[in-house]
Amino acid sequence: QVQLVESGGGSVQAGGSLRLSCTYSGKMNSVKFMGWYRQAPGNQREVVARINIDGTSWHEDSVRGRFTISRDAAKKTMYLQMDSLKPQDSAVYYCAAFRFVVGGGMTGDWGKGTLVTVSS
Repeated sequence: QVQLVESGGGSVQAGGSLRLSCTYSGKMNSVKFMGWYRQAPGNQREVVARINIDGTSWHEDSVRGRFTISRDAAKKTMYLQMDSLKPQDSAVYYCAAFRFVVGGGMTGDWGKGTLVTVSS
């Protein structure tokens, strides 16, 4: 199991920036990718960005060009740099680590989330 703790959320005006951090610990040997997800009131949780163990990454269309996911393996920390924030980015942001389990499936370990509020 991987333990994850998010930090860096807060309130910011539209056009501003925030950097979210996710520190993790535990058994990382089987983790295949990590990611940032968000959930706004009334909406389903959605993927924001993912990063693989090899460093390759993917960003959702609505944040591409504005958000950047990265990871510092030595510090056991994943980041989400958020620039040019928009009110619609307001949500609780979660970090997660996904790993394969015996039987061929995959499971995710999640942090408790950090709130990001973007005002106009």
